[in-house]
Amino acid sequence: MGVMDWFKRGVGEMMVARPDDAKSQVVWKHPDQTIPMKSQLTVEADEKAVFFRDGKIVKVLDAGRHTLDSSNLPFLSNLVDSFTGGNVFIAEVFFVNIREHTGLKFGGRIGHVEDPKSGIPVECMVHGEFSFRVTDPEHLITGLVGMGRAESYTVRSWMKEQVLKVLRDRIAELLVKNKWPLLDVTSGAYTEEVEKDVLAGLDKHVASYGINIARLGNFVIDIDEDDSANLKRLYTDAAYLRTVGGVGAYREFAAGKAMMGAGEGMAKGGGGAGEGGGGALMGGAGLGVGFGLAQMLVRDPMGGERLAPAAAGIVCPNCMQNVAAGKFCGGCGAELATRQTEAKAGAGFCTSCGSLLSPDAGFCGQCGSKRE
Repeated sequence: MGVMDWFKRGVGEMMVARPDDAKSQVVWKHPDQTIPMKSQLTVEADEKAVFFRDGKIVKVLDAGRHTLDSSNLPFLSNLVDSFTGGNVFIAEVFFVNIREHTGLKFGGRIGHVEDPKSGIPVECMVHGEFSFRVTDPEHLITGLVGMGRAESYTVRSWMKEQVLKVLRDRIAELLVKNKWPLLDVTSGAYTEEVEKDVLAGLDKHVASYGINIARLGNFVIDIDEDDSANLKRLYTDAAYLRTVGGVGAYREFAAGKAMMGAGEGMAKGGGGAGEGGGGALMGGAGLGVGFGLAQMLVRDPMGGERLAPAAAGIVCPNCMQNVAAGKFCGGCGAELATRQTEAKAGAGFCTSCGSLLSPDAGFCGQCGSKRE
């Protein structure tokens, strides 16, 4: 029915409400800007109706049934179309859902994050759900949705991007600032702390659009399986080092593991050319890695849990600890003069495992490292 038909026949009652198939949409725009006076506007308990004219907000109506008549809604007098003799008003009406919308899934890469305990960069991912609610319908329409026919998926898509962006920044910052081991984070030990910090960070990104991210639900921070296995091995080896008491004991442990790896490689065809030769070579390299790791994995002298490089020095022949050069061992008090004398005579010490080197040695006879 056109405007002139209403005018000729007398304006009949019109129902203005969000249809059932649009109930789940965040924003729904009434398709007709021409609304007869005395129409019945129904606003549900979980929504608000926003009136616009010429791109400007005129009025926001709360839940209830409203008779659209300028006598009880004075703002309508500014919307009346004079051509119809005051029987019709012109306005754009938006229905905005203000309930909490739950179950919005998100996921993606966080990127490489350094594990504070080991110093190793690890590829991290995150996935989960979040919920949001509209706190200011006017700002949502003017700032984000626009005056066109609103599509709710654009609002949800934009918010997923914001959630993931803030998660990337905040998780990396929390790990560094609080020195949380990545394996503890992936186990869910800090879920509440991460959620609280992320929600606070999200507020400044979405509040100006009249949106509040209410909560994160069932979100998981995860790392690559190979990275997880490597970290577990590193943590286990470091714990062993602290338990047995020193670099010397760990050197034997690391060398034993490397020897076992070399033996397995040779048993599969080691020693010869081709793949077998490569396996034997990797077994030899494993020895050097084992001894090198013994030098690296010592408890942080500052008392933290980070695995720090061992201080430069020599290995005491009595207690096998890595100690500073001097006349006596700082660990057990044994005399170091004999080794120092040998070093001055042209012998020297291996920078990887601390073993004494002969004057003409190009490689360490204990760990295979190249002489420096």
